[in-house]
Amino acid sequence: MITTNKKAILTSGITLGLFALVGVVLLVVVQWFTKDQIIENQRQTKLQRLQEVVPASLYDNDMLATISQQSLALKGLGSVANIYTAKQGDDVTAIVYEVVSTQGYSGPINLLVAVDQQGALTGVRVVTHKETPGLGDKIDTNKSDWILEFVGKSLENPTEALWKVRKDGGEFDQFTGATITPRAVVNAVREVLKFHQVYYEASNNNDYTGATRLMPAKADPAGNN
Repeated sequence: MITTNKKAILTSGITLGLFALVGVVLLVVVQWFTKDQIIENQRQTKLQRLQEVVPASLYDNDMLATISQQSLALKGLGSVANIYTAKQGDDVTAIVYEVVSTQGYSGPINLLVAVDQQGALTGVRVVTHKETPGLGDKIDTNKSDWILEFVGKSLENPTEALWKVRKDGGEFDQFTGATITPRAVVNAVREVLKFHQVYYEASNNNDYTGATRLMPAKADPAGNN
């Protein structure tokens, strides 16, 4: 009787082991055959986001192919930024910075911030976040249009002193019951603009990030600089 029970237990163990092995093999096979599709889906998602922050009229190149990395030492941001370049022919028309704000309420906020050759924002989008549903998640365009108000803004519009949420004496709206999240985004965008300004000025005599050069600002038809 005992021997029979041992055999049953052994048989059950072997059967479960075989099922587990088959499951692992199937998982590996599925991942192998779908990995290229997953990579392509991720590529298309990132491309769509880039197209949201840079108007189609500003580029004719594959921005994804221009990716480079830049070390950062900016307030409230991660230590590395991915940089994408928008070009028309050989002229750089905009730069897109993919940065991570470390000041989110519930965790890091991954952002795309696009700046044209005149230092103005062409778009800002949140790529990923973990902010509170119904409160902080209004930074997502699926939840509200709040983040669209950055378009056209620069360090001169408004002045740097006003690059804060209204609660802190600035120009940007915060959310009812959620100030930390919009404050983190405003800070991140401001810091990117400051970083971009330094690189833009440096590009007058040097290659931008060692590979591309910013297109010189167009002359003001009114004669103003």
